Amino acid sequence: MDKGLIIINTGDGKGKSTAAFGTAFRALGHGWKVCVIQFIKSPSEYGEVISAEKFPNLEWYTEGRGFTWNSDDLEKDKAVSQKGFELAKQKIGSDKYDLIILDEITYLTNYKFIDIEDLLKVLKNKPCRLNIILTGRNADPKLIEIADTVTEMKKIRHCFDKEIKAKKGIEF
Repeated sequence: MDKGLIIINTGDGKGKSTAAFGTAFRALGHGWKVCVIQFIKSPSEYGEVISAEKFPNLEWYTEGRGFTWNSDDLEKDKAVSQKGFELAKQKIGSDKYDLIILDEITYLTNYKFIDIEDLLKVLKNKPCRLNIILTGRNADPKLIEIADTVTEMKKIRHCFDKEIKAKKGIEF
């Protein structure tokens, strides 16, 4: 049986989630069962969510209220994040999937919405064959230590710096 990988896409540059979703579509092409759990983002008409509906082997969950740095209620954000983490633990433990993406999960540990040790325990006890991708800025050094592959996206320039708003089809 192949050993599943733990992959982290981190850094301040664009492309962490995009790279993870690209891997998801590659896996789907090989007949894999894939689950994506998005933390932080609120349910909306994101392009990736619209596309996900077209793939029977792909389950997609959006478990957030929006970007927390604009939050009006951090306690509510924490509760929603913990609910999403419970879903992630259930999906990981089910051994139904070949790939699970925990999109923007690093924010949950950075904001202390979940304990880093709890996340590490889940990852260390995952089914052996399961591949997991974690995304988000400032990945905890403890996560980086247990990962098989870590990629840091580095911002060179971003259109936001020129006050160009997020573009449908590129950013969402």
